[in-house]
Amino acid sequence: MKYEAFIKATEQDTPPTEIPPLLLSLWHIKKGDWSAAHDIAQEIETADGSWVHAYLHRIEGDDWNAGYWYRRAGRDFPTQNLDDEWEILVRHFLDIFLE
Repeated sequence: MKYEAFIKATEQDTPPTEIPPLLLSLWHIKKGDWSAAHDIAQEIETADGSWVHAYLHRIEGDDWNAGYWYRRAGRDFPTQNLDDEWEILVRHFLDIFLE
């Protein structure tokens, strides 16, 4: 799946069936369902899962908690805005999982 197709998928009421959990979490974020996105991300105990989890707490405005999860992900606290980080995350996981 290409980035543009993922964006189009966020216009639908249900997520694509073929996407892995981290992309599903990001799909829910785009749809405005923070709780569903968080439920998925917090169950993925990898650096990538921690990165998405960090992003979710950043959306929430909890920079302290976000910082903890960015450190667990092995990443610096981002300087870009939330929309730009979402795109970075989506492109990263599409490259890993689906392209």
